[in-house]
Amino acid sequence: MVERGDMTALHEPFCKLRDFGETDAGTRTFYSPQTLLDWLLDETHDMRVFLKDHPPTYYLPDVLADRRFLAEVRHAFIIRRPEEITASSYALSPRININSIGLEKLWEVQDAVREAGADASVVIDSDDLVTRPAATVAAYCAAVGLPFIPRALSWQPGELPEWREYARWHVDASASSGFERHEHVYPHTVENTPELARIAAHHRPFYERLYAQRLDVTPWEYAESS
Repeated sequence: MVERGDMTALHEPFCKLRDFGETDAGTRTFYSPQTLLDWLLDETHDMRVFLKDHPPTYYLPDVLADRRFLAEVRHAFIIRRPEEITASSYALSPRININSIGLEKLWEVQDAVREAGADASVVIDSDDLVTRPAATVAAYCAAVGLPFIPRALSWQPGELPEWREYARWHVDASASSGFERHEHVYPHTVENTPELARIAAHHRPFYERLYAQRLDVTPWEYAESS
């Protein structure tokens, strides 16, 4: 989304509010989830805004309580297998708990979007994104009404300034020049660590419900060669 050049891209602003008490968006600095939500709804009509975040418990009540945000914003949901999330998250933060994995909360957000009368059908499977990136991004763009820009599928490696506070979580992304699968061998996995197995098992039903709704990217596979 940053590489496209036609979007104001916000990287995890709610998480920055949680961790640092403030976040920048556009030319503004915000100090609470509600002021950020109000800006998004009332002051961004002349721009395209792409906001990427994940649903920690800290700010989720604000999002779920804002029916305008649920109803008026175009939402998409990206999923990853819970076994992978738990192993990779534990490698970076061994203090993870059952709420550190966002699949249950993601399902809760999707349900709230539907209850608000909005379209919550756009679910992206991360496996599709890294194995069929052009088709997946083309399908996403079609679903949300954006033009597909093939050149934005590649970029120069390097750390984006907005990632700096969370650099250790973006090592692979900073070294990348496009979407690709990275295979990692983790010392602690669901196979050898009971707590990780418990966390992954809790989230698997929510993952499966979301996975059953994933975008069919097959009609867009022509984009892989165009």
